[in-house]
Amino acid sequence: MTFRFSCAACMLAAVLPFPVAAQDDAEEPQEEGILVTGEGLEPALSNSVYATVELPREIIITSASGRLDDALRNVAGFQQFRRSDSRSSNPTAQGVTLRALGGNATSRALVLLDGVPIADPFFGYVPFTAVGPDTLGTVRVTRGGGAGAFGSGALAGTIELESAGPEALGRFSGSLLVNDREETEASGALTTKLGAGFATVSGRWDRGQGFFTAPEDQRTPASARAAFESWQVGLRGVAPLSPNVELQARVSLFEDQRTLRFDGADSMTEGQDASVRVVGRGQWEFDALAYVQARNFNNVVISSTRFVPVLDQRNTPSTGLGGKFEIRPPISEAHEVRLGADYRRADGELFEDAISAFTGLITERRNAGGNTSNLGVFIEDDWQIGPLLLTGGLRADHTRIEDGFFRARNATSVLVTETIAEDRSDWALNWRAGAKFNASRRLEMRAAAYTGLRLPTLNELYRPFVVFPVVTQANAELENERLEGFELGLDWYPSREIALSLTAFDNRVENAIANVTLEPNLRQRQNLPAIDAQGIEANGVLVFGKMSFDASVTYTDATIDGEGDSAALNGNRPPQTPEFSASTTLAWQPAQGWRLAGTLRHIGAQFEDDQETDRLPPATTLDLFASARISKGVSIILRAENLFDEEIVTRNAGGAIDLGVPRTIWAGLRVGL
Repeated sequence: MTFRFSCAACMLAAVLPFPVAAQDDAEEPQEEGILVTGEGLEPALSNSVYATVELPREIIITSASGRLDDALRNVAGFQQFRRSDSRSSNPTAQGVTLRALGGNATSRALVLLDGVPIADPFFGYVPFTAVGPDTLGTVRVTRGGGAGAFGSGALAGTIELESAGPEALGRFSGSLLVNDREETEASGALTTKLGAGFATVSGRWDRGQGFFTAPEDQRTPASARAAFESWQVGLRGVAPLSPNVELQARVSLFEDQRTLRFDGADSMTEGQDASVRVVGRGQWEFDALAYVQARNFNNVVISSTRFVPVLDQRNTPSTGLGGKFEIRPPISEAHEVRLGADYRRADGELFEDAISAFTGLITERRNAGGNTSNLGVFIEDDWQIGPLLLTGGLRADHTRIEDGFFRARNATSVLVTETIAEDRSDWALNWRAGAKFNASRRLEMRAAAYTGLRLPTLNELYRPFVVFPVVTQANAELENERLEGFELGLDWYPSREIALSLTAFDNRVENAIANVTLEPNLRQRQNLPAIDAQGIEANGVLVFGKMSFDASVTYTDATIDGEGDSAALNGNRPPQTPEFSASTTLAWQPAQGWRLAGTLRHIGAQFEDDQETDRLPPATTLDLFASARISKGVSIILRAENLFDEEIVTRNAGGAIDLGVPRTIWAGLRVGL
């Protein structure tokens, strides 16, 4: 970890043209004509053609749990593989998807932080604890849309996290809270001007004993609370290179430890990330980005019958690196053209030991790994013709899967099993196109069609796993997932205080990767012929003086197309995908520093597995948030998660149940100077 941190720090120091030290901003007048924002380029006009939702900073920092994944649940249709949040789930189950295109713990939505993909290079999950919500300015969620200029992996959509600047953060912001289980949460950010630029140092730490995920009647002496402890620190600097060009650099470190179900069932995730970005806003706008990520994961699996370790996933080092270059040439006032290229490479290895539940001795040592890469080139044009906006783009991706292997040796180091996968590569052409028509000042109609691409992760290709008594085999022959979809929508603004949006969509993921049941206790990752999802999404915002009402609702009819080994799944609903979900927030903000909000969420019934044998019942929860200003820059914070203590079933494996967060009350202070 020390070596990786040193590399990341050196990378930042090399590109920052100013000292990372606090200066008296009263003595540092901003250079005339230079405006530093710390943001990327303005969103393309084509964003308004697709089903896009923006979460403002006020929503992001006032969630009842204080966690990013909780704030994202304000967008109906957003889901992780399981209903658990980022305190009480296995990190590898934190895959993100939209539009009920789930059934897999790997992300089918592309999550970007200031343009950088943040999914784990080996597993494909999103480390939500690596991002402090208090440091974000906005979140933009595009459902569907395919793989345009965002990059590959945007199969179900794209979630863009944008960092906040000095105006939102102030010179110092921080919070400290404690809950009724004596758990604590602390965060802070210090921002200082450095010449015409600025730097932000931020950090977050939370810890707690957690709650029992097992129902009371299923607990054993070995049952443990879902204890957690995580921390994250980051340094971000922004400086002008010229009046129209700015340099942005970031270093971030994080660690996340959790315990699930049983004593000793501990997991740990750590990461060290660094990125450099140059943004030009002149006549020729451009965005150049490079990044590197070092990640690791370890996990101990405890037998659910003997309650002793049976698997030690002791080391999973992985690295992600890549970059992107986009340019917008000034062709004409009616056209906004984007062209460029992006690249991402992921490599990693797994080292794990299987342990006898009877003797406690190692029975098998396993090692697996490989690398994948994706090079994409794209062009997109947004053409404004009076009230009509036309958009269209092409993207070509060259994908490679190389050096894949799996080896298992017995306790005396004799080779038991070995798989050496063939290297393979492919070219794929994707496209997206759409139109938006301003029928009047208050009504917009839109239509879009698109395709997309996602590579299988190293985890899906090469790592088998066991959740006793079910064995899930890896599959080195998995093919890339492909998306085809279209949607129709309208946006209506009946007044300045009301905004309503409605979208109907039809998306189809061909070669969808899923854990297919072969025998009662045996599954294998396979490419399904397809997952089809048709549905309707609705969003509404109403603002009446100091009151506001936000609502997001989605209904999706998703089914599996099965044949061969998956023929029995034909017509089944994909695992972990509800038909209906909704989120509504009513808020009152009478003055600066004051806010009272209630969020009501509902998630429909869903199935644990592809056989539709284990059902997860629907759940409806109410969260509350209150902020009351007690002095300049200081507010009392009160939060309530799951106020009515609704039972949230997050896992049902043949009757073995896991539960989500119970009623939790938080209190503390927030400071902003």
